[in-house]
Amino acid sequence: MIDLHCHILPGIDDGAQTLEDSVEMAQVALEQGITHILCTPHHNNGKFINPKAEVITHVAKLQAILDERKLDLTLLEGQEIRITGDLLTEIANDRILFTDLNNQYLLLELPTQDVPHYTEKLFYNLRVAGKTPIIVHPERNAKFREDPNQLLAYLEMGCLAQLTAPSYIGKFGSSIQKTAYEMVKHNFVQMVASDAHGVKKRNFYLKEAFVQIEKDFGKEKVALLQQVAKDLVNGDAVSYPSFFPIRQHKFKLF
Repeated sequence: MIDLHCHILPGIDDGAQTLEDSVEMAQVALEQGITHILCTPHHNNGKFINPKAEVITHVAKLQAILDERKLDLTLLEGQEIRITGDLLTEIANDRILFTDLNNQYLLLELPTQDVPHYTEKLFYNLRVAGKTPIIVHPERNAKFREDPNQLLAYLEMGCLAQLTAPSYIGKFGSSIQKTAYEMVKHNFVQMVASDAHGVKKRNFYLKEAFVQIEKDFGKEKVALLQQVAKDLVNGDAVSYPSFFPIRQHKFKLF
């Protein structure tokens, strides 16, 4: 199993703080059945800056330690990139890591409470440049929770979206869990990742989420979600069932 979104690198963002934290996370990941982790520290989120070259170095160091301890976990280089108006320049200056070596798919984070006004134009420009934005944890964004169908414009553009595993099993509350369920049901999200930050805080829950998704929608849905994760790290074309709108009244308060 591949985890596309994980803050396992020590001491560089709000994830693992020490090397032992990282090793503990690796051990839990293996227990979950995870074989590969895309290491995705925050980049340009207003607090943390982790450009490509530095992340590559951090990943190599942690991989060497895991290998020494005979932990059979493969680490891959990535970032969780907060969208800014400078993103295309950052890509041109080789400061951005993609999920794949073909530099096609990249994990992009929106602010928790809003969708910036320039988002659609930025994503359009990325698509024109042959890049595929992946919107991480849309179920946790206030605007998408208010009306998940706002995500449709980005999906129609060719963007993808990544669900956070703990969201699906209720670790962020019932509102986010409800949104997560509807997004999986209506094919608004094409992959699931842990967004793990530690063992004692924001654990993986990837195995638990897939167990519940299988109960809700069957094995084929799980297989499709897991295949997309493989496609993204390999830089392959993604094949996933078409999304369809969510009936609005389900999210009205009155």
